Amino acid sequence: MAIEVRPDSREPIFLALARTIIEEIERGRLKSGDPLPGTRALARSLRLNRNTVDAAYHELIMQGWLATEPSRGTFVASDLPDIVKRSKPERSVSNASLMTGSAQKPMLSLSDGSPDVRLVPTAAFAQAFRRALSSAAFASGGAYGDPRGSLILRKSLSSYLRDERGLPSSAADILVTRGSQMALFLAASAIAEPGAAIAVERPGYPLAWSAFRAAGASVIGVPVDAGGIDVDALEHLARTNERLRAVYVTPHHQYPTTVTLGAGRRLRLMEIARRHGLVVIEDDYDNEYRFDGRPILPLAARGQDDLPVIYLGSLSKLLAPGIRVGYAVAPPKILLQMADRREALDRQGDLPLEHAIANLIEDGTIRRHARKARKVYQVRREFLAQLLAERLADRAEFTLPAGGLAIWLRLRHGLSAETWAANAAKFGLSVLPGIRFELDTTRPPEAFRLGFASLDEKETLRAVEILHRTAP
Repeated sequence: MAIEVRPDSREPIFLALARTIIEEIERGRLKSGDPLPGTRALARSLRLNRNTVDAAYHELIMQGWLATEPSRGTFVASDLPDIVKRSKPERSVSNASLMTGSAQKPMLSLSDGSPDVRLVPTAAFAQAFRRALSSAAFASGGAYGDPRGSLILRKSLSSYLRDERGLPSSAADILVTRGSQMALFLAASAIAEPGAAIAVERPGYPLAWSAFRAAGASVIGVPVDAGGIDVDALEHLARTNERLRAVYVTPHHQYPTTVTLGAGRRLRLMEIARRHGLVVIEDDYDNEYRFDGRPILPLAARGQDDLPVIYLGSLSKLLAPGIRVGYAVAPPKILLQMADRREALDRQGDLPLEHAIANLIEDGTIRRHARKARKVYQVRREFLAQLLAERLADRAEFTLPAGGLAIWLRLRHGLSAETWAANAAKFGLSVLPGIRFELDTTRPPEAFRLGFASLDEKETLRAVEILHRTAP
């Protein structure tokens, strides 16, 4: 069988091969009952991995284009109607792009909620970066910067957070970090002596747990339900564990389940923290993405002097994961401790990058980009939700999130998310099962966190189709 394969942009090679075989059938070059080469022979002729060919055959068998006969081989299905499309233009395609040797790696990813880097205002960003590099502040050189970060950026963030999130903070209250991960580590190291404990949501954010442990603290899980963190369980923990120093929460869009912590639980959470002397670490990682109603004010916006809140945010979800700029807003004493520890690790941040981002905040680029991205991601959220309802309703359910960049898909009783994820990986799709977000791996939630922001509609359709075809 002489065929040529051309993958579309980011298309898994096995799907490109399956599509090509379908086209050969539609053109009439392969007819009902025709035998296909064995997977080893076809892989050799196309210079592909045999697993790739096997995956393509499996996909076509599931779709009904091919059939297998024991001890005989694989054939074009005998029950296909006459669907020859003679008007379809011929393709002359090179196999050069298939020689990379990466066919077995997942080429399509339903991430945990990463933004689409294709939407980044690269021209404006490049101009801002060039201005930063040629500025007098950078050209003067010589002295190291403030370990709290560029004053220019801290002033810009202060105005931005006041206008967008109601945070009454000045530049002196802000510490700029290389991403939110550094901020998590600095927060824990500033408030928790070795051996202390920090309460975390379960399921929750594993990288936060890693940062807290690296700072010498232990983590204790508090269950999350349909309303967010279980405040009754938190109060019991605070009453019975003398080592507890802080509670880490993602109240706006709980990670990974996406639920928003309601007003009643917010008030209870703050009262429990005040009564037991806990520091609240609030991670507001995707505040910009609220599609239904207005964003809810952060816990830190309540401005209570008697309750320390460390507010963490990041520009990575707004721009791109590779742009490592995060920030923390904290009471003066805690912020000073965080700055001291940051100076020991990393004397200063990336000043040209910080100045460039300050410029983008000041000239309105960041706000315009947020508005544009919000519209794009809302359409993608609704498209994914529609596909899930159409293709997977018999196997999973979900609650449409009011915001954020992911959907928490809960599997029906008896289904294994790990098994399903492993099946999907064989066909080129990376998807995150609930066990990735659970402290107690003996009782993982049978669910997926499906990030929709980084995929366009064509890519999302392909991803859901793979999920549909590989369901256990």
